[in-house]
Amino acid sequence: MTKVGLRVLVVDDEVAIKRFLRVALNGEGFIVLEAGTGQEALLALTLERPDLVLLDLGLPDMDGVEVARRLREWSQVPVIILSVREQETDKIAALDAGADDYLTKPFGVGELLARIRTVLRRQASGSSEPVFTLGDLKVDLANRLVTADGRDVQLTPTEYDLLRALVIQAGKVLTNHQLLRLVWGEGYDDLHILRVNISNLRHKIEPDPSRPTYIHTESGVGYRLKL
Repeated sequence: MTKVGLRVLVVDDEVAIKRFLRVALNGEGFIVLEAGTGQEALLALTLERPDLVLLDLGLPDMDGVEVARRLREWSQVPVIILSVREQETDKIAALDAGADDYLTKPFGVGELLARIRTVLRRQASGSSEPVFTLGDLKVDLANRLVTADGRDVQLTPTEYDLLRALVIQAGKVLTNHQLLRLVWGEGYDDLHILRVNISNLRHKIEPDPSRPTYIHTESGVGYRLKL
C-alpha cells in the first residue's frame, strides 16, 4: 500500500513538534494538515477527512482523550497518540477512548513510521477477511478454524473469542478492559481470568510461549496481536 498522497492531521500546540512532524512526513510522501487545539482538530476532521490522525493529549482547550472520544462517535479514522505522558493510566484512557496506538515523546522517526504503517495496513485489510494469516498462524473467521505451524489447534470458546478479538484488531493495542468487555461482557473485571486465558492461548498457538511471537503484552495496559 503506497503512502504517497495520504493525508495526516497533526494535532499539537507545540510549533517545534509540528515542524518536526511536517518535515518527516512530507519526506515520506504524506500530505500534512495541522491543528493546534481540540476544537480545530474536530473541525479539520469534519472538513478535511484525513487518512490518519497524530494526536497530542495536552491541548490548550481540551484533553486529547476527549478529542478521541468525540471523534469515535462518528469516525473510525486511525488515531495514534503522541504524548509526553508515560503513566499506564494515561495510555489506558486514550486506548479505551478509541485511539489505535500510543507513542511516548520523544520518539524516533523510524518508530513513528513503523506505527503508521501498522495502523494503515490494519485499516486497509479490514475485518472482513475470512482467513487471517500471520506467519504460521491461520485463523479462519468464517469457519472458526485455527491452525498453527500446519496443525489444527483446538481452542475453547473463550480462547477462540479472545483470539478473534485480537485478530480483528490486529496491530492495535487492546486494553485489558476492552478485552474483558468484548469476550466476557460489560461489567466483568477479573484480570486473572484474562491472563490465564492469554497464557493458555499462547501455549496452543505460539512456537515458544515463553517468548511470544504473536500475542505481545503491553505492560500494565493490555495485549496486541503483533503484525
